[in-house]
Order: sequence, then structure tokens, then C-alpha cells
Amino acid sequence: MTLTQMRRAAIQFILTACLAAYLAGGLGATPALAQARHGIAMRGEPQLPADFSHFPYADPNAPKGGTINYALQGTFDSLNPFIVQGQGVSGLVDLVRGYNLFDPLMQRSQDEPFTLYPLLARSVETDDERSFVEFRLDRRARFSDGQPVTPDDVIFTLELLRDKGWPRYRTTVNKIERMEKVGDDGVRLVFKQPDRELPLILGLMPILPKHATDAENFAKSSLKPLVGSGPYKVESVRPGEMIVLRRDPNYWAADLPSRRGFNNFDEIRLTYYRDDNAMFEAFKKGLVDVHIEGDSNRWAKDYGFPAVAEGKVVKDTFQAGLPSGMLGFVFNTRNDLFQDKSLRKAIAGIFDFEWANANLFNNAYARTRSFYDNSELSSFGHPASDGEKALLAPFPGAVDPDIMAGTWRPPVSDGSGRDRAFLKQSFDILKAAGYVRDGNQLMTPKGRPVAFEIMLRDKAGESLALWWQRTLGLLGIRLDIRSVDAAQYQQRLNSHEFETIMFFYPSSLSPGVEQVGRWGSVSRDAPGSMNYAGVADPAVDAAIDALLNARTQNAFIDAVRAYDRILLSGAWVVPLYHQPQQWVARWSHIGRPDVTPIGGYQMTTWWREPAK
Repeated sequence: MTLTQMRRAAIQFILTACLAAYLAGGLGATPALAQARHGIAMRGEPQLPADFSHFPYADPNAPKGGTINYALQGTFDSLNPFIVQGQGVSGLVDLVRGYNLFDPLMQRSQDEPFTLYPLLARSVETDDERSFVEFRLDRRARFSDGQPVTPDDVIFTLELLRDKGWPRYRTTVNKIERMEKVGDDGVRLVFKQPDRELPLILGLMPILPKHATDAENFAKSSLKPLVGSGPYKVESVRPGEMIVLRRDPNYWAADLPSRRGFNNFDEIRLTYYRDDNAMFEAFKKGLVDVHIEGDSNRWAKDYGFPAVAEGKVVKDTFQAGLPSGMLGFVFNTRNDLFQDKSLRKAIAGIFDFEWANANLFNNAYARTRSFYDNSELSSFGHPASDGEKALLAPFPGAVDPDIMAGTWRPPVSDGSGRDRAFLKQSFDILKAAGYVRDGNQLMTPKGRPVAFEIMLRDKAGESLALWWQRTLGLLGIRLDIRSVDAAQYQQRLNSHEFETIMFFYPSSLSPGVEQVGRWGSVSRDAPGSMNYAGVADPAVDAAIDALLNARTQNAFIDAVRAYDRILLSGAWVVPLYHQPQQWVARWSHIGRPDVTPIGGYQMTTWWREPAK
């Protein structure tokens, strides 16, 4: 954080004095400790002052006007992005393309780990324990029909999303004990128990108008546009194919500091395509203005078309400050075969990254060695601190000795695809655990063949899975590859009916409550949860609790690194690789700021270059 030690000491003194006054007034008194602030950070203080003029990665003088054409994959049959039924248009509430129709209470800065600043709410108030949060609405805030945003709308939205929205909304709102109006512009949400992250999660909630929302039929998919408070309104819809958004000339927050330099296009066109190849071909033809590239082969070889040579298409490489996340093959330990950690470790150890990177990916990727690689949250290369050791002490054996010491490295091959010493490391693990070869087949200690299936979405990841299949076969392990369509894939994910999958776990500089859904014991048997590995481990639960409740950055780093060590030691995922940079291609008539925040590129700050 940017605060000096002197300022930290002063703030601590004030908080201590306020707490003493509060306790002296009795438990029934309003907490004197709390005070309305212009922003809120997960830990520490917001970096920007109350009088900040704009986010540092946005250009407040960016030109306004013109159209941007985005491509999305798949289709849609609903304009409601908040419900389970149907396939909603992601470009309406989209971390990449923006919250175009629906503003949240507060705006997240992409240049800080997790900090919010004013939007619908002009201020936020909470106590040191974070047992409640109070938002004061900006009296200028309006929905797109001109009606003011009120505390009643906030309470209505939370109750509606709890009862009829995605399950994640219900999980969040159920942590609230009561909702209270405070005056004519405030709403106080009192929690069932203190929760350090909950005020920020609630601050990111989009708000819907009580007067213009059909609550009774809200859970049903519909192509009727919802009334929002965001910078755009729906202009036209071609069901399943395209939606056109038009910038609202009366958008109330256009000159708000958290909105200056954003939402610069008069028109946003969201066009749906069958697959990524179709999206790229449309980009080459100029039908799409930007293409987010995730294919290293295409980035290296397929941008030789004339528009690139003529300077009409620009290839941008962005260096973000975010952790790598974890792309990996995930073992579903609900399957008896994968309950053996020795087998999981051995299989994870024979992913031949060196061969795959050279032969499949033009050496464009880096090996992933942590769920938080390339950040201070990563445990890789760091011996456990005293704080970590204290957190892990109740769980002896939860972390492998080499991972605890910071000396662990993923096995490295010679890149030939036939490295016998590389394979022997995994075979020795299997042999010690009682696995034996019977001809060309590896057998479990109970005499069963070691064989399993990987489920892929369409053809995505097939070349890598084929290579993994070949490498596993060298040890006598049979891998079957099954590609299914998107609908079946999602259905089987929700019901956890698979043996292995290829999946990406995104990471941020402020991992939080989402970790419960990915790895927590309570989510193991919950239908639709993202606990795909089927983990129910008290050490994991304790580490998640520690990172959620950390008060200081040092305590938070200790908790996340301990958590990272537990996940790596559990061998529930085969770590694969990550892009060292972000790759985005754009037509030159799309401009962007020169500054890149820690969150990477921000297309909501881009603009259409004025005609010369």
C-alpha cells in the first residue's frame, strides 16, 4: 500500500480511540468506530484520495463516438444475465467488455488488488470487524428511464437475486441478517457474522429498479430488455445472433471520477459466432474490431494477412500484474482410482511440458508452478515463513517437505519425448505405492487396470490430451479422450460426472470467498459447485478461513502461500502452463491508453479514433 508508517499509526490510534468510545457507550450504541469513506479496500486503505479525478489507467480526454464490434462464442436466448434459465448475453455484465447495462453500487479499480470507489453509492461505511456495511447513494443516480436509484431498489435487488438469481447471489445475500433503510439515501446491511470480504462483494452488486422489474417472472428467460442504470441501453436484438447497445446520452455518471475515460463508444455490437476460428476469420475480414488471442500457434503464425503488414491491424502484448492462475488436468477424487495421492502425484509428474511447449506451442508458454505464479502470493521458491508454519502446524502431512522448504520444482524432461529418466521418477513413485506392470498395462495394488477418461469441450485441448495420452501409455496407463458438445459438457460439470477435465482456475491478487466454492468441504457435494476435484480437506478449509480473515498484507500473504502449498501437495491438479503476457489484436481505428494497470488491458477505456 502507499500509506506511510506514520499514517498507519495515526489511523490505528483513531480506530483504537473510537473503539474505546463505542465500548463505553454500551453494546447497543451505534458503532462510533465506523465512518463513511469514499472507498474501501480488502486490506489497508484505498490508494486514491477522496478527490481523485479519474483512474490512472483511463484517459479522461478520450474521444467519444463511433462503433466497436465485439465477437462472442456461442449463442443466447435471454437478455437476463442474472438467472440460471437460458443463455444470457455476457456482454451486458462482462468483466472484459463492461457492465454496460447495469451499474454496481461501487466501481472496482483494476490497479489495486481489491478496492472499490464511488458509483451508485457515493460513500461506504463499515466497522473494524466488518459486521455490517452501509452504502449512501448518490442522489444524482438514475436508471435509464430517468427514475432515481433508491434504498428500496437496493433491498429489492438483493432479495430478488437471492430468491430467483444465480445460486452465487443466494450464497452472498444469505450472509445478511437484516437490511435497513437509513434516511432517504442510505441502506445498512447487517451481517450474521463478521466477514471482511462481504462489504466489497455487496458493493459489486448491480442494482435493478423495483418499479420496472417483473419480479414474478424474473427467473424466466426473456428477450425483453431489463431497465438498468448503466451507460448503455439495448437498441436492437437479433435473437441468438446479435445485440446492439446504444450509449445513453443522459447517463447520469458520465463525468463521475470512476467513469471518466470509460464507455467511449456510441454503439457496441455484440455478434455471436460458432467457435474461436470463426471469430478469428471475422476479425481478419474487419467484421470484428478486436480479437483476444489465446492460441500461441495462431499468434506466432497466422497474423501474416495483409492488414497486419499494412499497419491496419495492431498486435498488442500486455504485461499484467495478476497471478497466472492454474490451467491443469483436474482429477475427480470422487472416483475411487484418484483417491490415491501417490497415483495423482505420479501422473502429474509425467506431463512433458518441454516437449509440448516446443512442438505444440512454439515455446510461447511458461510452466505453471503455483496457483499464484508470477506474484508475491506464490509459494514457489520460498521456504515457509513462521506465519505459514503456525497456520499449518495443526495439519502435519498436509504439505510435502520439499514444497514446505520451497525447493520443489516440476519435473523437467530433455524435450525429446522419450526421456527415460523423466519417466522413471513417476514409475518409482508408483512402484513404491504397490503398482505393477502386467505386460503393457499398469495395475493398481488391488489388481485393477489403471485407466481413466478425460472429458473435453468440443475439440478444445485435444492436441494436448493426445500427447498426455501417449506419455501416460509409456507407463502402461490408458487414457480415453471424450469430446462432448457445450451443453453436455456443462451438464456433466454441474453433476460432477467425469473422471478428469482440463480446466482453468483464474487467480487474482485478492483471492476470497470464491475459493470455498472451488475447494471448500461445504462445496464438495453441492450440485453445480466448482469443486471439480471433489476436495474435502480440513487443512484447505483452515487456509481459506485464514486468507478471508487476514487483516494485514503480511498475514494475507502467509495465508495464501500456505493455501497454495496445500493445493500443490494434494496433487489434485496437473499443473500445465500459462501465457507470460496477454495478447490482443485490434484494428488501428481502435485506440487505447498507454497505461496498463495490474489487471491488464481494459477494453472499457478504449475508443474509436476520430476520422481524419
